[in-house]
Amino acid sequence: MSEETVTVYDTAKILEALPHRYPMLLVDRVVSISEEEGIHAVKAVSFNEDFFQGHFPGRPIMPGVLQIEALAQAAGILAIESLGLAGKLVYFMAIEDAKFRNPVTPGHLLTLRAGFVQKRSRVCKFWGKASIDDKVTCEVNFTAMIADS
Repeated sequence: MSEETVTVYDTAKILEALPHRYPMLLVDRVVSISEEEGIHAVKAVSFNEDFFQGHFPGRPIMPGVLQIEALAQAAGILAIESLGLAGKLVYFMAIEDAKFRNPVTPGHLLTLRAGFVQKRSRVCKFWGKASIDDKVTCEVNFTAMIADS
């Protein structure tokens, strides 16, 4: 992938890249991808999300583990796009240094940024940061395995 390439993914293209489907698809749009800079994606957090029914009723908050999942899905798109892995699956192997800074509530537009820390043919390490209006909500490092689908 050329460093100058900006690839915007709408929902249809995200569905082509990832095997996830509702309610587990947590990336709504990809704004840009750069192998060096990483991926910039977004998740529109709606009150209709299934997890809000049981995660602090009366004070709905997006679970931190789902923020990590959204970051991992964004990183999966980054790996598929920049490493030419169409048709492959990207599985979690490890989650490290997860920190949750601010709550995510319905109506927020969650910014997802992720990038490579290390690239190998079958295993990649990523950094991830989720935020709302430049306020960090979640930071994490994670490792993923590339596998045949």
